[in-house]
Amino acid sequence: MAKKEILNYSSLLPAKKRVKPQRKTTVEALSPAEGSRKKARRVGRGPSSGSGKTSGRGGKGQTARSGYSHKRGHEGGQLPLKLRVPKRGFRSKFKEVFQEVNLFRLEKAGLQGAVGPGELLAAGLIRNATRKIKILGTGEIKQALKITADAFSESARTKIE
Repeated sequence: MAKKEILNYSSLLPAKKRVKPQRKTTVEALSPAEGSRKKARRVGRGPSSGSGKTSGRGGKGQTARSGYSHKRGHEGGQLPLKLRVPKRGFRSKFKEVFQEVNLFRLEKAGLQGAVGPGELLAAGLIRNATRKIKILGTGEIKQALKITADAFSESARTKIE
């Protein structure tokens, strides 16, 4: 059986281009930059080494043991500061937090027609279109606007109507 000739791109190239390129440096010749590598500190190798006996861990106790890691605010048996300071006040879970927009800001932004959360967000008057919005009555409004919001102050309601 005759050997089939395989035609591909490399077989069409001249013979000298098929030669594998020779590396200029070998892997064995590579070494890290001078001063980039530092020898590891060998602890527990006698008093003359400078870190013998306690191996740089000080005296006895919890901190000298392996696996020790103190938690934030831990004061070693003393009552932590967080527990010593008096607790004051109350914060309700059900408090409604509104994004407040004054009437003079609506006027300054030049909004017209129907104004909703999307338009207020586009004008840069609120930060989040999904949170509640309250319109406050500071300032005057010259043109008629149809405003969609979650709450209105009394003065804003009268000025808009």
